[in-house]
Amino acid sequence: MEVLKNYRDIFLLLGGIIAGSIAGALLGPKVEVIKPIGDIFLNLLFTTVIPLVFFAIASAIAHIDASHRLGRVLGVMSLVFLSTLLIAAFLTIVAVWIFPIHQKVVLTPVTDHASAGTFGEQLTRLLTVSEFYELLSRKNMLPFIIFSVLTGMAAMRAGERGASFRRFLHSGNEVMKDLLALLMKAAPLGLGAYFAYQVGTVGPQLFGTYAHSLAIYYGFGAIYFLAGFSFYAFVAGGFRGVKIFWKNNIVPTLTAVGTGSSIATIPANLEAVPKMGVPASVGNVVVPLGATLHKDGSSISSIIKMAVVFAMYGKGFDSVNVIVMALGITVIVSIVEGGIPNGGYIGELLVMSVYNFPPEALPPLMVIGTLVDPLATILNATGDNVAAMLVTRFLPKRAAVSV
Repeated sequence: MEVLKNYRDIFLLLGGIIAGSIAGALLGPKVEVIKPIGDIFLNLLFTTVIPLVFFAIASAIAHIDASHRLGRVLGVMSLVFLSTLLIAAFLTIVAVWIFPIHQKVVLTPVTDHASAGTFGEQLTRLLTVSEFYELLSRKNMLPFIIFSVLTGMAAMRAGERGASFRRFLHSGNEVMKDLLALLMKAAPLGLGAYFAYQVGTVGPQLFGTYAHSLAIYYGFGAIYFLAGFSFYAFVAGGFRGVKIFWKNNIVPTLTAVGTGSSIATIPANLEAVPKMGVPASVGNVVVPLGATLHKDGSSISSIIKMAVVFAMYGKGFDSVNVIVMALGITVIVSIVEGGIPNGGYIGELLVMSVYNFPPEALPPLMVIGTLVDPLATILNATGDNVAAMLVTRFLPKRAAVSV
C-alpha cells in the first residue's frame, strides 16, 4: 500500500494517458474537440515554469553558507558528479546509435532558426538575450537559468544587506512549489486530452516509438546500474570496493523503489556510506548535495527523450553539434531536476527551448519521463553512494576506500 501511495501521481497520470489514447483510437479525428483541454494545461504549465525556475534556483544559491563549502571536498565532488553524468549520457547516445529510434509518422518538421549566423552569434543567442523581457519567454530558458544563478549569487554575496531579498526568494520558492503541485493535479486530464488528440489524428504508430525508447532505457539503465556502478566501486576500492558497495547498497535501492524519491533515500544513503568506507566528513556533504545535483538516471532519460523527439520531428540525432549540445543540456537538466518538484518537466522545457521544438513536443517528453521514473530514481539515489566512494578515493592524501 505504501508503494501505491508513493506512486499514486504516476498511476493517475498513466491512467489519464491510457484513457485518452483509447478515446483517440476509438473516436479518431472527432476527438479534436477536446484538444483545447490539453492546450489549456500546457499553457498553464508554460506560464508557471518561468517564476518557478527563478525562485527555485536563485533561492537555493542565495542561501548557501559560504563557510560550509569545504573546499577540496566540493571540488573533487563536482568533478566526480560531472564525470559520471557525462559518462552516462555519452554511453546512452552510443546505445541510441546501436538501437536507433525510428518513427513511422513524422510530425511537422522543425525549422531550426538558431542555425543562422556564425558560431559566435549562435552562442550569444543561446546564452543571452538583448532585453530583460525576453528572459520571461520559455523559448529562452537557458539565458533565464543563467540569470537566476547570477541573481542567487548576488543575493548570497550581499550578506546582511540582502537578507530581506533572500527571505523573499525563499517565500516565492515555497509559493511556486505549491502552485506547481496544484497544477499537476490536472495533469491526468490535460495530458489525457492531448494524447487523445495525438492518437486520434496521427494514429497509434506513436506507441512503437515509446515502447522502443523504454526498452532502451530499462535495458541500458539496468546494465549501467550493475556494470557501471561496479566499475566505479572498483575504481574507488578495487574488488573489495565492489563487494562492500553492493553489500551495503541493497537497503538504499529498496528505499528508492519504495519511496520513489531521491530525497527520501538520503537517510538510507547516509547510513550506508560509512559502511562503504566513506568518512562522515565526505558522506555528509556528498549524499545530501548529490540528491539535488547528481542524477545519473536523469542523465540517461534526458538523452532518450531528446532522441525520441528528434525522431518524431524528422531531425537527425547524430551530428557533432547536436551531440555536444545534448551533453551540455543533460548536465543542466540533471542539476535543475533535483531542486524542483516535478523538475523533469523543467528540463524538458529546456530541451524544447534550445532545439526550437513546438509545444506539441512536451507531452511525449513528459510521458517518457513518467514511465522511466522507477529505474531513474534508483540510479539517481544510489549513484550518490558510489560517488561518495569515488570522492573519498580521489581526495588528496587519501587512500582507496577501505573498511
